[in-house]
Amino acid sequence: MFIGRRPGTAPLRVREGAVRGTEGRQRFDRFLAYGLLAVELLMCLSLFGPQPLFWFWVGSQVQYLTGFVTAGIGTIMIGTLGWLLITVALARRVDVAWRLVRRAGGHKQENGALERIFAISVAIAVVGFTIWFLVIQGPGPSLAPQN
Repeated sequence: MFIGRRPGTAPLRVREGAVRGTEGRQRFDRFLAYGLLAVELLMCLSLFGPQPLFWFWVGSQVQYLTGFVTAGIGTIMIGTLGWLLITVALARRVDVAWRLVRRAGGHKQENGALERIFAISVAIAVVGFTIWFLVIQGPGPSLAPQN
């Protein structure tokens, strides 16, 4: 059996003396890195708004066509979970591309940004939901003054 580390889990080694491109190419790579970062952010933010709303609509159509509430709820749950996994897998690939382009742009980039972007998008979603629930929608008549 294996003694020590599992195969394929060695730490990432970045070459120090890498050949640099021209200044124009590095500038283009930096610009492309910002674009990839924006795509990654939009993918993570879509997990908390557009994607669930889409699957709620699909679930309502399934419930209407079948007449079973359970079919609609199951469609919503399976669809949302499936697209969450697909979106995170695609965001991971964009993150790997971002690291490569960032290195080509002249930065010493060893770690990706997916974890931080996902945490920021969760924080944005929580703040947005809290504002919607407490300010826009309101918690209900139990906390409102009774006249």
